[in-house]
Amino acid sequence: MKGIFRLAFKLLVNDKAKFSALIVGITFAVFLMVQMTSLFAGILDHSSSTVLNVGATMWVMDPSVQTVANSIGMPDYVLDAVRSIPGVKFAAPLYSGVALLKLPDGAWQAATVIGLDDSTLFGRPELIRGKIQDIYAENAFIAVYDSEFKKLGNPQIGSELQINDHRARIVGIAKVNVSSLFGLPTLYTTYYRALQYIPNPRFTISYVLVEPKTPRDIPAIKKAVAKIGYRAVTKSEFIGMISAFYKYQTGIGTNILIMTVISFLVGLSISGQTFYTFIIENLEKFGALKAIGATNNELVAMILFQAAFTSLTGYGLGIGLCTLLVTLAKVRLPSYASMITYFNLAVAFVMVLFIAGFSSYVGVRRVLRIEPFDIFRS
Repeated sequence: MKGIFRLAFKLLVNDKAKFSALIVGITFAVFLMVQMTSLFAGILDHSSSTVLNVGATMWVMDPSVQTVANSIGMPDYVLDAVRSIPGVKFAAPLYSGVALLKLPDGAWQAATVIGLDDSTLFGRPELIRGKIQDIYAENAFIAVYDSEFKKLGNPQIGSELQINDHRARIVGIAKVNVSSLFGLPTLYTTYYRALQYIPNPRFTISYVLVEPKTPRDIPAIKKAVAKIGYRAVTKSEFIGMISAFYKYQTGIGTNILIMTVISFLVGLSISGQTFYTFIIENLEKFGALKAIGATNNELVAMILFQAAFTSLTGYGLGIGLCTLLVTLAKVRLPSYASMITYFNLAVAFVMVLFIAGFSSYVGVRRVLRIEPFDIFRS
């Protein structure tokens, strides 16, 4: 079989035009499939940025909440009720809202404001400059150094902004794991300062962050919260809710799915047609091999090897091209939301295997019908 594979490889690469067309077609299809699915994965990851950055084990919220960006205020008694539930180690309020800032140069910029519990500062980000104790100072805010940081005018410690005619002073620069999806910079402050600076409805608690005593207490906490008319979910469940919202409640998931299917069909049609043409043009060679003693199994092995080699080569080139372009895009556009995951690679690999199988099937059907007598008679 080793000699058969060597012969199949030489037969494949000697026809440079067909070989190049196969490689380019599959590479382009893989590139588009991985690019689309990676973009979707990046969007889902950035959409859960607040949940990932705060890191609370459980979140209590209004039952109508679908995504972290659209919080619904809860009355203060919810916090007290949650704190009294057996199995709750501690619970802290969290404020999440959007404010309009006036920058030192006179420009206006919307920003996400996160208000942390005054007593615990639970969910605070990691500071890279400044001290966390300074958040208790008058008018103190912490700016997040992410892809949207420059929209605040690249503030330093001591820089001043205005929020609804209130002075806001930057006392620290923090980093987070994931930046926001919607292109808004993020500021952290204390819970009650956020309420003072930003106009709010009657109910002001966006979420209650809960840390259970043990993981076994989570089901009981969920039931107790449900009895008072609210919903408690774990961190992973909340991320799943947000992902489901963007997949099924918006057009993002449908549009990217359509583009992925189109990419797959492009690769399938190009590779299938090109590989079939390659087989037709080399029927005489396959017939000659059959005439000198090559079995049907050996011919099938040759075709499978050729289809697998071109598909896997195109897969590798497509992944490399996509990785290169995503890296360059993030260098030039830090807010570019794209993330190549193992799941994206696995989906593309399965689709490439299907393309290879389809191409092999087209070739095998034609080659198995060859009769050496017909080849020599022509």
